[in-house]
Amino acid sequence: MTIRVTFRPDNNQPPVIQSPLPRETAQIITPVTELVGIGRGGKNNSSSLEKDKDRVAEILAELEAYIGLETVKRLIRELQAYLEIQKRRTREKLIADPLVLHMIFRGNPGTGKTTVARLVGRLFKEMGVLQKGHVIECERADLVGEYIGHTAQKTREQLKKALGGVLFVDEAYSLARGGEKDFGKEAIDALVKAMEDNKDNLVLILAGYRLEMEWFLQSNPGLRSRFPIHIDFPDYTLDELLAIGNSMLKSREYELTPAGSEALRVHLQSLLNTHPYAGNARLVRNLVEKTVRKQAVRLFQKPSSSREELIRILPMDITLEDL
Repeated sequence: MTIRVTFRPDNNQPPVIQSPLPRETAQIITPVTELVGIGRGGKNNSSSLEKDKDRVAEILAELEAYIGLETVKRLIRELQAYLEIQKRRTREKLIADPLVLHMIFRGNPGTGKTTVARLVGRLFKEMGVLQKGHVIECERADLVGEYIGHTAQKTREQLKKALGGVLFVDEAYSLARGGEKDFGKEAIDALVKAMEDNKDNLVLILAGYRLEMEWFLQSNPGLRSRFPIHIDFPDYTLDELLAIGNSMLKSREYELTPAGSEALRVHLQSLLNTHPYAGNARLVRNLVEKTVRKQAVRLFQKPSSSREELIRILPMDITLEDL
């Protein structure tokens, strides 16, 4: 029996869960120890279970601390809740079936796709879904070879590394750009086969730009149905980018002066007006690193610096030049 969950992030609706009715003549009850996530053995020790719950709570709290990503947070919470309810159903000897957890992440660069993939791996490990929960990050060059047979070998190597965890393929749409004769198609076929052969021990996440990923899924009719979870990562707003910048500076023990804060807002607004998809949080990180270097050059001209001077970021430290 297959339980299918379809997430609908665009209209803020809860996931649709479809499950066929059990056969009256042969109802199968899955033992509690067999169903945890997508096929892992359960932990019977109550102390271990409590520790796992605490770690799950910590990971979800970390997710909540991320700036923005409200739709993503909601979908991850729904997914975590669904998995937990399946465990409860199993304990009550109700029919429950592991969930197919392969995902599509769609969004522009710097919107948090890789960060969330790493968090998902850790979350699934603590919930008993995956044995290791590690994330193997790769792209086309890591999967596609230069001659016949080389691609399958390279792809299998990455899949082997990812067993027990997550295989995260960034810019996955590039696998289908070369057409039928391109070796990228061979990589897609190998990934699809691995999804079936290792469905209890692997989560595959394909990521990329929203429009390109939609084209990619249409290029192979069998792909969309194999990825029941689609998560859209929106671009950050100006206020969210400012909050991210302040958070990055605070973590390094720097602080914007009021004038510095206004200068940062003006610079970011100018950049968003001219380059609306300029890198999101990645852009802010680069700007913060450049700002810290500029402050260092300014202070280096003086023989000594007070603690306050070492902390303060002034408007003159912030520039988009050569960013």
